[in-house]
Amino acid sequence: MEHSFIYLASQSPRRKQLLEQIHVPYRLLLPQSNENAELLEVENKGELPHAYVQRVTNLKWQAAQQLRVELSLPDALILCSDTTVALNQKILGKPRDEKDAIDFLSQLLGQTHVVLTAVMLGHQNKQKQAISESQVTFANLSDAQIKNYVASQEPMGKAGAYAIQGLAGTFIQHIAGSYSGIMGLPLYETSQLLRDFGFSV
Repeated sequence: MEHSFIYLASQSPRRKQLLEQIHVPYRLLLPQSNENAELLEVENKGELPHAYVQRVTNLKWQAAQQLRVELSLPDALILCSDTTVALNQKILGKPRDEKDAIDFLSQLLGQTHVVLTAVMLGHQNKQKQAISESQVTFANLSDAQIKNYVASQEPMGKAGAYAIQGLAGTFIQHIAGSYSGIMGLPLYETSQLLRDFGFSV
């Protein structure tokens, strides 16, 4: 199968930016206005972070494939990704409001947490998945610093209530792992998957 482009099933501007960084041509494949993509991210009771992020990525891929068929779009590789933040095996998802964001950030201060990003690529009946795991250490911040950061609105819609490529970069002391994975699309794992499907990277 010739691959002239892939579908990116993500509304994240960071994932678009990262694909452009490695010169992968893509077309967006986004949920219709009547679909609630957030429902795919609901946690199962007692679910551990690794299982959660892989399951959600798989659900996103299946939904994107179904949408491609419904819209009668040409067959091509579909790329999906999901990122989760975990502290001591507790999943910190996207904050529902500013109070949530303050609570999440307060838990992360002075701690090292894990960022997991799963990537799934495939078409028709063949899919492959990979996972990136990184560790991030936050500095201790004052209550005022947390409130100022949350007031910027940057934490909203972000797993763990922060974006490493934004203002949060000023209070991250150390990372071990994949910077692009923490952003939302690990380029090493993604490029490996693309090569596995014969896509030139």
